[in-house]
Amino acid sequence: MHKQNRRWLVMRTNWQGRGCRHVAFMLWGSLSNFCFRHVYKFDWHLLQAENEYHRARNQELVKMQEESSIRLEQARRATEEQIQAQKRQTEREKAEIERETIRVRAMAEAEGRAHEAKLAEDVNRRMLVDRANAEREKWIAAINTTFDHIGGGLRAILTDQNKLVVAVGGATALAAGIYTTREGAKVIWGYVDRILGQPSLIRESSRGKYPWSGLFSRTLKSLRGGDKELASKNGNGFGDVILHPSLQKRIRQLSGATANTKAHNAPFRNMLFYGPPGTGKTMAARELARKSGLDYALMTGGDVAPLGPQAVTKIHQLFDWAKKSKRGLLLFIDEADAFLCERNKTYMSEAQRSALNALLFRTGDQSKDIVLALATNRPGDLDSAVADRIDEVLEFPLPGQEERFKLLKLYLDKYIAQAGSRKPGLVHRLFKSEQQKIEIKGLTDDILMEAAAKTEGFSGREIAKLMASVQAAVYGSENCVLDPSLFREVVDYKVAEHQQRRKLAAAGGGSN
Repeated sequence: MHKQNRRWLVMRTNWQGRGCRHVAFMLWGSLSNFCFRHVYKFDWHLLQAENEYHRARNQELVKMQEESSIRLEQARRATEEQIQAQKRQTEREKAEIERETIRVRAMAEAEGRAHEAKLAEDVNRRMLVDRANAEREKWIAAINTTFDHIGGGLRAILTDQNKLVVAVGGATALAAGIYTTREGAKVIWGYVDRILGQPSLIRESSRGKYPWSGLFSRTLKSLRGGDKELASKNGNGFGDVILHPSLQKRIRQLSGATANTKAHNAPFRNMLFYGPPGTGKTMAARELARKSGLDYALMTGGDVAPLGPQAVTKIHQLFDWAKKSKRGLLLFIDEADAFLCERNKTYMSEAQRSALNALLFRTGDQSKDIVLALATNRPGDLDSAVADRIDEVLEFPLPGQEERFKLLKLYLDKYIAQAGSRKPGLVHRLFKSEQQKIEIKGLTDDILMEAAAKTEGFSGREIAKLMASVQAAVYGSENCVLDPSLFREVVDYKVAEHQQRRKLAAAGGGSN
């Protein structure tokens, strides 16, 4: 029993010893593994820290190198700027020295020239004084010699009675001859001017001031066929005159009748043209005379009143001059109501009444030499005796839209298309600049018709002025081109201006 217990104790002790060694071995292995892992991790962290240190050190070195390079570049630039500033300062000082040198040299040269000029002026003054003294002495000698001769002649005349009588008679005859020649020339020229000259009341005439005036130009015009060219310019036989078709037809009939009347030596028929200003009355009268083969003369009624008592004489001279036309003459009196108004008016002077009576006397019978054409804006103001002498009455209304369209085309061609295309004469080419040609872009008939619709109430003269304004606007532009926008701008402006004038006229008429 005791042996068995010992054996069991020994076995247990051995087992326990072997277990302890196993446990110890396992503990040692775990401890070794733990230590290895921690040592490895420590080494890895240590290596990472060393790498971070070296990278930070390298970055710091690079940064220090960059900063050093920047400092060096800044220092270099500062040095260069300082050098450039010193160089500029040196150049400025050099330029200042050069300017001062030039100024001093110029002042010295100017002083030298002034001194030379002063010396030359003194020399010239002395020369002029010497020359003037010589001339004065020469003239004094000549005057003394002349007066000596005159004195000798006077002494001879005064001492000899026959010579005195001859001298006085010669001087008197010379003075009388000069005075007679001058006054006689005035009288003769006045007589020639009264017999052959154009009366002072005439403003415009197809005849010259004297019978020989314009002979060469009229001959050259007839050889060139100028009348035919003017008549066919617009295809209507009336040049620049554009009227309502019915009125134009009536004027054409009157021109034919007037031409036939002259051919058959029958008396002419007097005419009255009335209508608003600028509707073509004067142009129609001029074209009627040309188409009928007559001369024409234009006067205005406003020129009669200032003549006063001389008005009667001038009226008779006018009709005497008109009767001398071999072709017959159309006498056109514009603004006829200015001196042919009703004689019962209280404000009519005695001279005006006498002038009216003189005209009534000269037009009392039908004439075979003179066609009297009156133009007025107020036909009701004419004297009843004047109205009784009228055979044909024609109204000239404001142009309609179709006539305004034709007028716009006519004056577009006259003021715009042909501007700068006419060949100037020799004198014009020598002394005046050439007129610039206007370029027209996109201005169609539709745009002109639109303008014709806008210009309702415009007279022919106003349309001509409108196109003249368009020409002025084109010349005021940079490229000298007429386009639709510029044309519409001028048209709108002139339409507004026309409406404003009508308002002012209406306000003035209302206040009166």
